[in-house]
Amino acid sequence: MDQFYYERRPGFLSYIVVSLLSAIVGGLVVGAALWGPLRDLEKKQAEVKINQPAQITPGQTVPLPAGSAPVVDIAKQVGPAVVGISNRATRIDFWGETHGSVEQGSGSGVIIDPQGYIVTNNHVVEGAQELVVSLANGKHIPAKLIGRDPRTDLAVIKINPAEAGELTVAKLGDSSQLQVGELVVAIGNPLGEEFARTVTAGIISALNRTLTVGEQKFTLIQTDAAINPGNSGGALVNSRGEVIGINSVKIISEKVEGMNFAIPINTAKPIIEQLIKNGKVIRPWLGILYRGVEIDKDLQQQYDLPVDYGIVVDDVVANGPAGLAGIQAQDIIVGVDGEKVKTFQDLQELVGKHKVGDTIKVKVVRNRQFKEFSVKLGEMPGTLQP
Repeated sequence: MDQFYYERRPGFLSYIVVSLLSAIVGGLVVGAALWGPLRDLEKKQAEVKINQPAQITPGQTVPLPAGSAPVVDIAKQVGPAVVGISNRATRIDFWGETHGSVEQGSGSGVIIDPQGYIVTNNHVVEGAQELVVSLANGKHIPAKLIGRDPRTDLAVIKINPAEAGELTVAKLGDSSQLQVGELVVAIGNPLGEEFARTVTAGIISALNRTLTVGEQKFTLIQTDAAINPGNSGGALVNSRGEVIGINSVKIISEKVEGMNFAIPINTAKPIIEQLIKNGKVIRPWLGILYRGVEIDKDLQQQYDLPVDYGIVVDDVVANGPAGLAGIQAQDIIVGVDGEKVKTFQDLQELVGKHKVGDTIKVKVVRNRQFKEFSVKLGEMPGTLQP
């Protein structure tokens, strides 16, 4: 069976199996996404303009021209912006005594702002008691977790620029402009610091590639540029030296070779901005409980329903948006704002297009009759975010 592997190098303590976008540290084998509360974090008020071109400080290379550039120039431009990240935890002996910290996993990250903000994968920093960043100039400095989002497998950490010295900042590109077959370069720290800023080249193999794990779907960039353990959180760069993806996962199987995946930078940008501003991602919330019952032709005939699609509401959260609007348990949600809802994933995507406070039209079937409700979306509680 094909397996999805995170590309974070595990520490010497363990080689632990983990799930895709999961919260378990040190793992490589990816399975189903886990749900859990986000760590309570102090809100960060710093405003960082993620979409602005990178600022160049003295000592940095000149930005690449608008046209394509050789791989060597791309490596010179972006390589210094890629860092190593060591995920460390306190070592406890048999008698419960502590003996300093030990690395339990490592990965990569990309410097995205002169203030020292670094984007990486959630699974690189998950469970860390201490984070240490290794820079291109040879320095090793502590980093602070700003926020993480297991649902998208993204996280932001921060180093003190005064301790780091001159920082090279990567320029973020536009992943919507990618074409299948165009050159890309992957930069990261496979197998740890000893192979820091390794450069591999390939092409865009496919766009909008959907990986389904459990109840979650992930839309990713597929590339044949080699990505290895420790590359997680590193940069996937286009021919103009712009970061267009954050390397995340690969498929390892005897049947396939060179199937690697990255989170599109256009997906990452709004997540990065929210993590920096709020320490978490604020998502809209309908407030229903769903246990996996979807209507099909068999259920339609069995219960004489007017539709052969939709999802059954198992229950509604007390005083939640759906309940306050009048939606009840056993209602069948068949549409949102005129769009059909066939699966729970459809519902998530349609609700996810809105903001907290927006009002949406939810169409349901109740007692074989169609009804429509106006629902003002609330904020998803942290305990319900994966």
